[in-house]
Amino acid sequence: MADGDIPGASGGVVFTPRRLLLVGTGSIGAAFLPYWMNWLAMALPEVECRVVVTRSAERFVTRAALSAVNSTPALLDVWPDEPRTGALHVEWTEWAEAVAVYPATVDFISRMAAGRGDSPAMLALQCTEVPVGIAPSLPPGAVRNPLLAQHLKKLRERPNICVATPEPGSSSTTGRQDAYVPPALPNLLALMERAGVRAER
Repeated sequence: MADGDIPGASGGVVFTPRRLLLVGTGSIGAAFLPYWMNWLAMALPEVECRVVVTRSAERFVTRAALSAVNSTPALLDVWPDEPRTGALHVEWTEWAEAVAVYPATVDFISRMAAGRGDSPAMLALQCTEVPVGIAPSLPPGAVRNPLLAQHLKKLRERPNICVATPEPGSSSTTGRQDAYVPPALPNLLALMERAGVRAER
């Protein structure tokens, strides 16, 4: 079994939700989202995935690339200018059977922990009861910030949210191993799967 596979009874990949909303935020890790979208298509072809990215994520990955890999238009996490008959956050909340925030920046984590609803994805996350997985991406020094630690603790206390432990990694700025990067997406999905199973019991 390859590193990062989610082990199941048959040795394959197991992820129960069939509709995954994937939210990418403004960390350099967003550049790897096309790779993970390709992995999802091959490893979990039965899972329908919709991708939403923040404006800051567009510094590292284009919606054109994500749309081409996923064969579904990638959406921008902003309130639309044109009038709509329905609200985006309600549509996403009702559609998704699971939500993964990958990667999750310090700003996104802090806003979410504070209960903010200032974008469609953020408001959907505040309103949903489905399993939510958060994969923090932390710049050098952030892991020692006590306020951020409190935000992560608040999120972990919510019954439907699981927060992956970031791994030591190289900072693209300092070149040193002083950043903390998200685990592989399959590992976040495995954490969400375990959390979902526990919640059903």
